Amino acid sequence: MHPKILFITLAVDDLDRSVVFYRDGLGWPTEGVVAQELHDDVTGADGRIAFFILDSGLMIGLYERTNLAKDASTPAGPRSSTEFSLGIPAESQAEVDALLAQAEAAGGTLPAPAHRRPWGIYSGYFADPDGHLWEIVWNPDA
Repeated sequence: MHPKILFITLAVDDLDRSVVFYRDGLGWPTEGVVAQELHDDVTGADGRIAFFILDSGLMIGLYERTNLAKDASTPAGPRSSTEFSLGIPAESQAEVDALLAQAEAAGGTLPAPAHRRPWGIYSGYFADPDGHLWEIVWNPDA
């Protein structure tokens, strides 16, 4: 298996709300909700999904929590924001602060203030409307 990732899919409670957060609030480009007419007769999952293509070519998919569970044929579990976080690089401490403010203005929450970490980076977290954690990081040594 090659160590590559094409996309990361985030389970969301309200797909339309999440699209508004990422597209309108954060300014991420998307074609919006696609595959609305598709349905998987084997798993029962609907195809309704939205993708955001990042600068690196990596895609972030937003898929309703119930459909993701159906698609993978697994029971839906409770939401948990402490299982992982996704990192966004910043060019400066000021950019970290500005991006966090943008996420908060878009409807995200800031669980703790940004600060310089003991290992040298300056970072802070925001949570999207479904509680997914994103860390915005500036490494002055990079």
